[in-house]
This record gives sequence, structure tokens and C-alpha cells, in this order.
Amino acid sequence: MNQPLDPIEFEIFKNIFVSVAEEMGVTLCRTGFSPNIKERLDYSCAIYDAAGHTIAQGDHLPVHLGAMPLSVRAAIDSGPLHPGDTIILNHPFRGGTHLPDITLVSPVFLVNSDSKPAFFVANRAHHSDVGGMSPGSMPLAREIFQEGLILPPLKLIKRGTLDADLLALILANVRTPHEREGDLTAQIASNRVGELRLLALVKNYGLEKIYRYAAATQDYAERMLRSTIATIPDGRYEFADALDNDGFSAAPVRIRCAITISGDHATVDFTGSDPQTSGGVNANFAITMSATLYCFRCLIEDDVLYNDGIGRAVTVIAPAGSIVNAQHPSAVAGGNVECSQRITDVVLGALSKALPHRIPAASQGTMNNVTFGGTDTRNNQNKQFAYYETMGGGMGARNGLPGLSGVHTHMSNTRNTPIEALEQSLPVRITTYALRKNSGGAGEFSGGDGLIREFEMLTETTTTVLTERRENPPYGAQGGAPGACGRNSLIHADGSIEPLPGKATLRLAPGDRLRIETPGGGGFGGKP
Repeated sequence: MNQPLDPIEFEIFKNIFVSVAEEMGVTLCRTGFSPNIKERLDYSCAIYDAAGHTIAQGDHLPVHLGAMPLSVRAAIDSGPLHPGDTIILNHPFRGGTHLPDITLVSPVFLVNSDSKPAFFVANRAHHSDVGGMSPGSMPLAREIFQEGLILPPLKLIKRGTLDADLLALILANVRTPHEREGDLTAQIASNRVGELRLLALVKNYGLEKIYRYAAATQDYAERMLRSTIATIPDGRYEFADALDNDGFSAAPVRIRCAITISGDHATVDFTGSDPQTSGGVNANFAITMSATLYCFRCLIEDDVLYNDGIGRAVTVIAPAGSIVNAQHPSAVAGGNVECSQRITDVVLGALSKALPHRIPAASQGTMNNVTFGGTDTRNNQNKQFAYYETMGGGMGARNGLPGLSGVHTHMSNTRNTPIEALEQSLPVRITTYALRKNSGGAGEFSGGDGLIREFEMLTETTTTVLTERRENPPYGAQGGAPGACGRNSLIHADGSIEPLPGKATLRLAPGDRLRIETPGGGGFGGKP
């Protein structure tokens, strides 16, 4: 007979588990080299049980964390693991999401034991460049081979020794090797901290007790989501929305979703979504699963960990070869950042049919990706640079509250890069950074406003913009108006203004300014 769990100890262990993942994130932030890691916090950390099931994650990026269990599974399946090993991977069809997101997975063996891992720790960080056809590795590509260096699950560290040849191969294929090496070693340190904290827990409390409470937190998350789903009326709820285009064709890319609620279980079916495209907005299954589970996790009002238990109450059907389950060798750079946001909009839109007063209007629905790179000639250094950032926008209004302005929403949870950090690190000047007034949708509760961010290039750069909601606005809810579409433009050094499409690669001269105006959130409710 199983010993009953102490409720106070349960809360203590629940917080201990998440604190380990959070400390891993703090380590990665403080030791990272790039502004993308140390300023934007574009990374995620989590801990896993011996089977590779999530125990707890930090409060990091939803789009990373729901997909990382597939990376842990890929590491487990890659071959025998030994104490001191660390697996590196970014392959979108072998457990990754898109190529800039490099994941490190480390098994945790108990002291004096090499039989099998007792836990796993993992982190995923978005690297500002991993090679490919344009700086920043977020190009308008037609196949994955154009997007950058592809890493299947490989041992970066073998029994505690760094594989110098593998590291050299990686660094030879990126534009900013010094920065990449710094961020990778920060990821190694992050996993090491997670390993040490878990071993200390086992020493203090014993492995059996840790396992019992880890399983209990997973079971608790499952129970809480099932009880939440059980409050939704049984039925089938449908919704559809579209990506503006794939960057090559002007045609919108439709995503359809039908949610069937049966008791305490939900089936989310994306059958009918458009086929995968020739552009890079395709999502692999990991991204679709991540976005879907995020939406259901948001329904739970109580404080539960996002872990393996969340996925037990939801079945996701995503036809192979569709935009939501793209197959190799499709381009996927924008799937992680743009298609994930539209999947979220579609799932929440379907849930709004069942819960009209609980589900908010659509938020900005894009991460407003900007990448650029070139040669930094300041102080005669002639150093290659590459930079990537996403931008906040308007949050959708809620029943009883307006949307927030200028924030990252849903699948993104990063910061906006501070102007001071950006201008110190790169040959760029921010000439405008402000809220985009009156871009939120009207309603009884108005949507949040987007941002305006204007980059002046101080040297020749190759720049890529990968943005959405430039054609199809974020929808309002319960009679609220949609938010304003975003807008991109190029202001030449002579003052002339050139409208830009939502997805484009440009050559910018010194003095040229790239202006990004992000979408507002949808309004909620008719005007009072």
C-alpha cells in the first residue's frame, strides 16, 4: 500500500522542482554572451524524470517547453548514455523546433552509479546565428538546408570531456563563432547546475521520495486539467484563421481546428488545415503540440506545474504533411515563431465557442522577427555580427479587463532588448521606440496597443523581417473590434519611405531605417 502524501511536503517539493529549473535559467542568463540570451532571455530550462517525462519547467518560453520533451526523447533514443554526457541537437524533425533553437540534454546519474540515468536536465536557447543563407538564420527559405547548420542528436560532451572536433565543426559554420561558443558553454553550465541540485535533493531526501513527489506533481497537473475540461460543455467546437502568406506566395495559409470535449478529455483535430508550404512558416508536430497544450494549461485557474500530466488529458491530431505537421525537408524557421502564434489563436478561438466569457480576444499573433548582420567596422574592428530579436505588441482584451500594451504574448515570453544594450553591442541606432497609440481594437474593453521600433543601420547590413498579422488582423471577441494590422517600412537615407511586405530580405545601407509597427490586440465586447 502506497504511503499517503503529506500535502505540505507536496507543496514544498512542487516549489523545489520549479526552483531547480529557474536556477538553471538564471545561470544561463548570467553566463550567456549574446544580447539574445542575457537581455532578451530567449531560452528555457526544465527537469525530467528517468523516462524523459517533464517534472517541472521554469517560467520561460511556452513554445520551447511544450516541445522539449521530444528533444529529451531524441537524446534517449540516440544511443547509450553515460555519466558526464551531454547531447546537443537542433534538428526540427529529430526533436527540435527550428534551427536557431539549440537544445542541450544531460542525463543525471546518481553518484557511483552508471546503470541508467535517474533524471534528465535540458535547456533550449535561441542562437543569433547558426549559419544558413542570411545572417540571423531566419531566412525566407524553401527548404531546411538553406536555414542553417542541422544538428541531429550528438554527444557534445562524452563522459565529461568536450568533443573539441564537434565544437569546431559547429563554430566553423556560423557567422559569430565567439558568441556562439560563449552561449553554448553557458548552456553547459546551466545543465550542470540542474544536475548538482537534483543530486543534492537525492542526498537530502532519498531517490524514492523524490520520485514519489515528482509523480505526484504530474498526477496533480493531470487531475486539475481534467477537472477543468470537465466544466466545459461536451460538444464539438470549430474555428479557423490564417497566416498572411508563406513569404513566396500571396495566398493566405489556413489553419483549421475542431475541439471535441468528452467528459474530462479533449481531442484537438487540425484536419482540414492547408498543406505544408514552400516557405518557412511550417510548424512541425512538436510546435503544434506545444501551442495546443499551452492553451489548455491557461484554462486552469489553480497553480499547477506545466509537466507531463498536462498532456495526458489532451489528444492532438495533426495530419502529416500539413502546415501544422510539416515533414522533412520543409523550411520551418517561421513555424516556431509565427505558425505557433496562429495555432494558439485558432485553439483559443475554438474554445471561445464553448467558453465565450472566459477566452480573450486575439493578441498580436506574431513575434515580429527581425534579424540582421554584417561587418561591424566601429573602432576598426571589422568583426562579423548577427542579431535577432522579437518584439512585443498588443494583448487581446479580456472580459472585464483591457489588453496590455507593448508586451510579448502567448508563445513568446521574452523581453524587449534594451536600447542601451543593443546600441553598445551592435552598429545600430534605435531612433524610435514607443507605443503605437490607438492600435488596439475597440470594445467594451479595448485591446492593447502595439509598438513602434525603428532601427537605423550604421553599416551595411543584410536584414530579414519575418512578421505576421500584416494582412489579417487579430480578431476581436464577443463584439469587440479587431486590432490594427502591423506595418513594416523602409525609410531611406534620403527620407523616402518604401512600404515593405510582412516577409522580406533586404540590403540596407548606412543611414537606412527599418521601421516596425506591431499589431494591436483585439477588443472584447461591444461598446457600452
